[in-house]
Amino acid sequence: MLPSKVVRHKAGRFLPVILAGLILAACSGQGPQTSTVNIQGPVTASSAYYLQQAQQSSDDSKTDWQLLAIRALLKEGKYPEATQQLSQLPQQLSETQQQESLLLKAQLLIAQQKIKDAEPLLAAVKTGALSQDQLARYYSLQIASAQGRPSLSLLRNYIAQEPLLKGTDHQGNIDATWQTLTQMSPQEVSNLVINADENVLQGWLDLLAVWRANTQDAEMLKSGIKDWQTRYPQNPAAKTLPTQLSQMQNYTKASTSIIALLLPLNGQAQVFANAIQKGFNDAKNGISAPVTQPAAAQPAAADATASTQPAAAAGSSTDPISAPQQQQPADATPQPQSQPAAAEPASNAQIKVYDTSSQPIEQVMQQAQQDGATIVVGPLLKSNVEKVANSQTPLNVLALNEPEKIQNHPNICYFALSPEDEARDAAHHIWDQGKRQPLLLVPRSGLGDRVTNAFAQEWQTLGGSTVMQQRFGSTSELKQGINSGAGISLSGTPVNAAPAEPQGVTIAGLTIPAPQQNTPDVVSTSSGGGVDAVYIVSTQDELQLIKPMITMRTGSRSNISLYASSRSAQAGAGPDFRLEMDGLQFSDIPLLSGSNPGLMQQTSKSFNNDYSLVRLYAMGMDAWTLANHFNQMRQSPGFTLDGNTGKLSADTDCVINRKLTWNQYRRGEIAPAN
Repeated sequence: MLPSKVVRHKAGRFLPVILAGLILAACSGQGPQTSTVNIQGPVTASSAYYLQQAQQSSDDSKTDWQLLAIRALLKEGKYPEATQQLSQLPQQLSETQQQESLLLKAQLLIAQQKIKDAEPLLAAVKTGALSQDQLARYYSLQIASAQGRPSLSLLRNYIAQEPLLKGTDHQGNIDATWQTLTQMSPQEVSNLVINADENVLQGWLDLLAVWRANTQDAEMLKSGIKDWQTRYPQNPAAKTLPTQLSQMQNYTKASTSIIALLLPLNGQAQVFANAIQKGFNDAKNGISAPVTQPAAAQPAAADATASTQPAAAAGSSTDPISAPQQQQPADATPQPQSQPAAAEPASNAQIKVYDTSSQPIEQVMQQAQQDGATIVVGPLLKSNVEKVANSQTPLNVLALNEPEKIQNHPNICYFALSPEDEARDAAHHIWDQGKRQPLLLVPRSGLGDRVTNAFAQEWQTLGGSTVMQQRFGSTSELKQGINSGAGISLSGTPVNAAPAEPQGVTIAGLTIPAPQQNTPDVVSTSSGGGVDAVYIVSTQDELQLIKPMITMRTGSRSNISLYASSRSAQAGAGPDFRLEMDGLQFSDIPLLSGSNPGLMQQTSKSFNNDYSLVRLYAMGMDAWTLANHFNQMRQSPGFTLDGNTGKLSADTDCVINRKLTWNQYRRGEIAPAN
């Protein structure tokens, strides 16, 4: 046995070795990266927590805590603080930290609407080095950078992101992919060039084709979707249908056995009501089915264009209803054309007409309900529409006007011919033609105010900048301008219109705010140098003075494109007028743009070539069709219908929007605008 002194001596000799081993083990356990923080996972705490952890850390984990704090700050919308923390990151970062830093910098720039600056950062991201959570965020940033503009690249980003998402985020991705597809025109879709291995994208495109081919027949659409799911069982949309299509699976047709038609049959509005009623009845009897044809140059004698005076009758908020001016065209000798034959009755529905000018609208609605009406079409006057919207009626209602403030009721849709509707359509048409600096030339009146606000709001939703406006006075004032040789300088003031509330993008826990629109002060400023498009809202007489006055100042070879509402397109415009308007584009309803020449001639003759009444007749025809698709409008977001007053679609409030036909004066003829 060894003496105790020896044992103690040997233990003393080994103690430093043991201590050194423990120290080395601790050091080797930490390694170059001591952090256990996962910067590639989701953020679950507040920015204050992460900042506190960063302050208390002195090792390499400090940078990781900083990165998490920056993500939390961005999530909380604290952009200045996030910018400050980004600037304090060390120069030397690990590969993982570098990738996270690129994502955060790009997210901050996109939130600040600096899309061009964010694009090279996203391009530098190495997707192979990202976690699934980071990949989902990366694709969200790519999606946000597209700013809602449909494109092949945007579709590919949605498709790449889809497998990374779950729950509500996954459904949101499916719905957003479908929305992007439905926002693309058939021409844009046909121009897409996809790779042979893009089976998912091909499936989406085929689903879109099924939907567009059957959108007006709910039962056919159901069958088409089921067949598509059989052909594409692995497509994400086959397993989780877009909400719009899922709702169609539960679609039930609204009963139209008894239709109550509410119109003012006496007083000032009677002439308008009569035109609507005739169109409604003709559609019921199968006369009005439009013949889809490409718009062609119309013969000089036909002059199938007219004023939009009915805007005041069906959609006006301030313009009083007045008797339309009967205009006899000087050269309108009807061309011999085949008359549309009256078809067999298209429906056995019973139509009961109620006079809203003889008793309060509340009593009319009550009587219609007692008479067993299953749907109400009308009323026409704005004040009555507002009362019906506030009445909490159980009946389905297709109102023929819009209230000042739209109320979303599950049993009410709004259909109006309004100048605001035309202005919104004009904004889309001008934008699609690549114009970015529009000037609105409108009258000094309530009509001018309404058109200006509607156009400017729609322009901003498209991504456009500030819209300029310029007002003009009476015809006598315009004549004085011509006589003095002053012309029109195309200078204006910014439109101070509050845009619709923008929607941000939130996918995979990443929220990118919508673009913020700056509303400028209304300060007079000359914009003639930057104007590339002018939208004119005027009568035909006013336009005959306005266009030459513009030419006086800009020259006949100006690159500024001119557009006009249908207010200036009236019956009786002869060849001299058409030559003088050369190059100008104008909008009108399909019925007056050649979609059904036989019906157009017949109705024009019925109303003595007063196209304001022809428009209301077309409104009556479309009202019949919409009433028979009422549940489809309410239950199917994105519902569209080729009508006589335009390509009709229903928004989320079931307000019927109209896409009009655009024509152009060319060498004395009227031709489709390219």
